[in-house]
Amino acid sequence: MALPKKKTSKSRQGKRRSHDKLSFPAVDACPHCHSPKLSHRVCPTCGWYGDREVVEIKPAKKK
Repeated sequence: MALPKKKTSKSRQGKRRSHDKLSFPAVDACPHCHSPKLSHRVCPTCGWYGDREVVEIKPAKKK
């Protein structure tokens, strides 16, 4: 099994890992109800996508 000849320094290790970061998802405002939603997805609040209603959202049942 191959082993490294020398120890990898922390700076070199950090340079290699500089692209492994997490990013936040792109959030847009719904054009119909102005609530935050993910880009290119149906709004979970009102069910609209773009300028038309795609999913009919039913109100939650109260106990």
